[in-house]
Amino acid sequence: MKKIGFKTLGCRVNLYETDALASRFKKEGYEVVSAEQEADVVVVNTCTVTNTSDQKCRQAIHQIRRKNPHALLVVTGCMVNHRKEELLKEGIADYVIDNERKAAIYDIVDEHFKQGHSDPEGYDRDLFSYQPAFDTFHTRSLIKIHDGCNNFCSYCIIPMVRGRSTSRPAEDIYNNIRKVVDHGFKEIVLTGVNLGRYRDGETGFETLVEHIINIEGDFRVRVSSIEPDQFSDRFLQLFQHEKLAPHMHVCLQSGSEDTLKRMHRFYTAAQYRDMVERIKTFNPDFNLTTDIIVGFPGETDQTFQESCDFAREMGFSHIHTFKYSKRTGTKAAVMPDQVPETVKTERSEVMRSISLENKAKYFEQMKGKKQRLLVERIDSKGLARGYGEHYIPIQIQGKNILKNSFIDVNINEIINNNNEDRMAFVGIV
Repeated sequence: MKKIGFKTLGCRVNLYETDALASRFKKEGYEVVSAEQEADVVVVNTCTVTNTSDQKCRQAIHQIRRKNPHALLVVTGCMVNHRKEELLKEGIADYVIDNERKAAIYDIVDEHFKQGHSDPEGYDRDLFSYQPAFDTFHTRSLIKIHDGCNNFCSYCIIPMVRGRSTSRPAEDIYNNIRKVVDHGFKEIVLTGVNLGRYRDGETGFETLVEHIINIEGDFRVRVSSIEPDQFSDRFLQLFQHEKLAPHMHVCLQSGSEDTLKRMHRFYTAAQYRDMVERIKTFNPDFNLTTDIIVGFPGETDQTFQESCDFAREMGFSHIHTFKYSKRTGTKAAVMPDQVPETVKTERSEVMRSISLENKAKYFEQMKGKKQRLLVERIDSKGLARGYGEHYIPIQIQGKNILKNSFIDVNINEIINNNNEDRMAFVGIV
C-alpha cells in the first residue's frame, strides 16, 4: 500500500479539491498520511493571493522535500498558475500541475508509477471533474459550485490564476450533495471563487440554493465566502428554512467609499450597509463575517478610520484582516501613495481589535439562545466541540455524545480559551 500526504494552503476551493483528491487516492488503495510523514507521494496545493501566501507555499514545498527526499512531489494550485515557469526552473517538484488539470492528479501519479513518467499537459482541462469525497479531512463536506472571476478588482490576481467565471452544472452539484449525504455528512458548505455569479442555464445562485435545501436528508447547508451582490428578498427568505445556516462571510474589503472606488469594487459602502440592514431585518441574529484589506495604496488615516467605523457599525463577528500585498500585473501595484509596511502592520492590529470587540458583543447577543450543534470532535475527557447553525463555536460536556451528530443546546456561558479567543459554553437542552 503506497502512502500519500497532502499539504493545502489557501481558500476553501483548495480544501474542497484536496478532499476530493484524497478520497480518490484512498479509494484506489493509498494510505493517506500527514504531509510531514514519510510518504511515496506528497501533493502541495498552493495559494498565491498575497506575497505572504507565496512565501508560505515555498517554505512548505522546501520543508516537505527535505523531510521526504525520495517522495514523488506534486505541486499544484494557484501559485502554479502564477509562477509555473519559476517552479519548473527550480526543479524541486517532480510535477507542477496547473488548476485546470488538478482533478487529473491521481491519473498522472498512477501513470508515473506504471510507466516511469507522465505528461500532465496531455490531460484535458476540467475544473469540475472531481469525484465526490467520501472521507475528508473535515466533518463538513465542501462542495465546489463555481470557479474563476470576471471582476478584475485592482488589487487581485485571481482572474489571472483561476481564469474567467465558470459554473458547475446544477445536476452535477445536486448529485454530489446526495452522495456525500449518503456518506454520512451532516453539513454541506457551498464554495467557489464568486458564488453569487453562479449561472447554469436558467439556474442562478438563488435557485440553486433553493433546490439544494429541498434535497432529502438530515443535513444543513452553509454558504461560504461570497461577494456582496444585491441579494434579493427572495434569497434572504430562504434562510428561514431550517437547513440553511444563518451565516455568511460577505467580503467587504474596505468601509471607505474612496478606497472601494480605487479597489474597483462593484458596490458602494452605502449599498453594503443597505444589504446588511435587510439581512438583519429578516433575522437580527444573522451572523455576518467579512474580509477587510488595510494599507491599500492611497489609504489615509481618515479613510482607514472610515473603514474602522464602518466595521464597528456592521457588527461583523469576525474580520479576516489582510495587509495589502502588491501583486505584479495588477493596477494597484503601480498606484501612487503606497502605504509603508509598518503602517499596514499598525492598522492591521487596530482592525483585529475591532474584530474581537465585535465578536464579544455578538456572543453576548447570542447568550441564552438555542443552537443546533454539529459535534465535530470529542476529546479524551468527553468534551465535545463544534459549531451551531450561526457558526459560533460551542463546547459541551455530556454522556453518549457522538461525533458528527446534531444536538440542540442552550448557550448559558461565554468563556475564553488560550487558543480560541472566545467559545460559547453550553448546556444540553
